[in-house]
Amino acid sequence: MKVVVVTRSGRELIKGGLELDDSATVSDLQEAIHRRTRNYYPSRQRLTLPLLPGSKEKPTILHYRKSLKEYCSGNSDNLTVVFKDLGPQVSYQTLFFFEYLGPLLIYPIFYYLPVYQYFGYKGERIIHPVQTYAMYYWCFHYFKRIMETFFVHRFSHATSPLSNVFRNCAYYWTFGAYIAYYVNHPFYTPVCDLQMKIGFGFGLLCQISNFYCHILLRNLRRPNGNGGYQIPCGFLFNIVTCANYTTEIYQWLGFNIATQTIAGYVFLVVATSIMTNWALAKHLRLRRLFDGKEGRPKYPRRWVILPPFL
Repeated sequence: MKVVVVTRSGRELIKGGLELDDSATVSDLQEAIHRRTRNYYPSRQRLTLPLLPGSKEKPTILHYRKSLKEYCSGNSDNLTVVFKDLGPQVSYQTLFFFEYLGPLLIYPIFYYLPVYQYFGYKGERIIHPVQTYAMYYWCFHYFKRIMETFFVHRFSHATSPLSNVFRNCAYYWTFGAYIAYYVNHPFYTPVCDLQMKIGFGFGLLCQISNFYCHILLRNLRRPNGNGGYQIPCGFLFNIVTCANYTTEIYQWLGFNIATQTIAGYVFLVVATSIMTNWALAKHLRLRRLFDGKEGRPKYPRRWVILPPFL
């Protein structure tokens, strides 16, 4: 069969098109494009079917495991696909590793090293127990996230744009330094012991619950990262669509109850707003996919992310 590959402007990417076997898959097409262009490796490519002029519908994205014949109209042996360059890509494991590594390394610097001398503080620094526990709590969280990245998570997409590495690292590394500066500051005033114990105890319970939520999500996806959308169930997922985000938010609430800094609460508000948007999008997507029609199950009534508020 013959495949014509065009850019979104309508220009032919490969002059004369490509000749492929009738049994070729989209993955075979991506490899063929890579061999002819060199720079556009498969994870950098997005291939879609062309839309009619003036159409406002979303284009059909070609799935790499499907046969090209499935996208041909009728018995035609010719196929035209639209190519988009997604730019340089990195694996999601690489992305998550670097964004979590920063906070894991930055926070102990403010705890162990005399960095406050460079900010004008010359006196003797007294480290309060809550500052020590906060450092352990913080490092445990980000160490857990790195371990989950390599041994728990299964990603629906193999790669992410390289630009996301810089954006995400800027977010996590900046907030890591911002919070560490204030929690470990020589003028920091600790909360009472009871409040500290309640905060860290509640937060640790949420960290453990968050880990279990990630295990449940892992089991919904096949080892190759595929499996389609499924209705998450079990544990907190029986009442909350995005229980993983819920426990993530509440574990930072516990941290802030125990440490009580403006920097920590700013991070909590920003992180909550981001995860709320993600949760709303996922909740709507699951309700749309599982609408109870044509034999599909109906998505059960649940909170979205933050019971009893949303």
